[in-house]
Parts: sequence; C-alpha cells; structure tokens
Amino acid sequence: EPTPVVLTKEDYIETISGNRVSKKSVLCGSQNIRLTGKTMIKPGTVIRGDLANINVGKWSLVGENTVLRPPYKRFKTGIAFFPLTIGDCVMIEDDCVISAAAIGSYVHIGKGSIVGRRSVLKDCCVILPGSVLAPDTVVPPFSVFGGAPARFVSELPESFQEMQKQNSLSYYDSIQLKALATPAHLSIPAGILTPPSTPKSTGLSAPGTPASPLPSSPLSAISTPSRDPISPIK
Repeated sequence: EPTPVVLTKEDYIETISGNRVSKKSVLCGSQNIRLTGKTMIKPGTVIRGDLANINVGKWSLVGENTVLRPPYKRFKTGIAFFPLTIGDCVMIEDDCVISAAAIGSYVHIGKGSIVGRRSVLKDCCVILPGSVLAPDTVVPPFSVFGGAPARFVSELPESFQEMQKQNSLSYYDSIQLKALATPAHLSIPAGILTPPSTPKSTGLSAPGTPASPLPSSPLSAISTPSRDPISPIK
C-alpha cells in the first residue's frame, strides 16, 4: 500500500471529474485544454493551450515545472501548431519539456527529459531521466529510450502495461487534500463570541424586598451656577 501524500487543499482546484490542478500552475488558453479525469497537475506546470488543443487522458500525472507545448512546423507562409494528445496512465516527472505530437497510454517519462517536437511515443514505453528525444522520433511500444540524443536501450516486459496502470492509480489514490489548520495563536478563544448569560438588572425589586438605590448620575456632582432673577419688563 502506497504511503499517503498530504497536500494542502487550498493550493489545488478539484473538478467534478476528479482532476486536481495546482493553483500555482499556468494554463494558457484553458478553453483548449481537456483533462479527461483523475489527472494531477503539479505546481509550476505550464500548459500552452493557447497554441493548439491539448488533451490529457485519465489517471495521468504532470510533474512540477513541466511544460506541455504543442508541436509546430515551419512553412513558407509561417508556423503552424498541431494538437498534443496524451493517453491514459501517463506519468511525466518534474522539469520536463514536452512538444510531442502524440503520447500513448501507459508511458513513463523521467525527470528532466526533453521530448522533441512532433515526436510520437507509442503505448507502453519509457523515457529515462535526462533524455533528449530528437524531433520526429518514433518510440516503439515496450521499448526504453535514454541518452542525449535518446536511443533505444532495452525492451519492456509484457506486464509493463498492468504495472504502469497500477502505479498511476496508486499514486492518485495516495494523494490526500486536507484543509489548512488554523494556527493556535490565530484561533478565537471559546466563549468570546458568546455574551455572558447574566441577567440584566432592571432596577425593580420583587414585592416585599427593599429597592436597591439607583446609581447616582455623574451630572449630579456638577453644581449649577445661581442666576439673578430677571425682573419682568414693565
């Protein structure tokens, strides 16, 4: 069972479909960004939906300070950007730059990797940390690429798909968003908002009880200066 990871609830926005997006991430052109559900967007992530459509599948993770940027191609008339599609159960670690045309499902991209523009990563593949994948590279299924420039390193077992799926689901379930506790020195002492339940004195006494003297007014101590009588005018 994975170790629970506690995050501050106030730092994230959680949607109805279970997406958890950090408030410290930057989503440009949010109308062109589609998170299918159960996707985790970490702080510092930049998603450039203002350039083209970006679709991210379920149970995927985009690590801290990672940039998702749609691929582009130069023409004589200018530059054209193309959509970026990411499949399900994809884990992209911190400090990556992704400009691929398509990333399949059950893919793991290591920390600090650069995926060149218009690259295609098939299902069930791994990019080792610190790799630099050249533009227009196609990574076959069940293969491991690494290095700068990244090249084929080894093959993955057939069970990798189930392993990657389990890792993605376990990581999402291990995240716990909890509200920030109020510090003790900022908490309101008990009873400060509740007035005391002491009955107010009305100055009236019960029958047969001598009345308590009313408090003297402070104005009674001030003497009024005497004035000479004014004789009427005849």
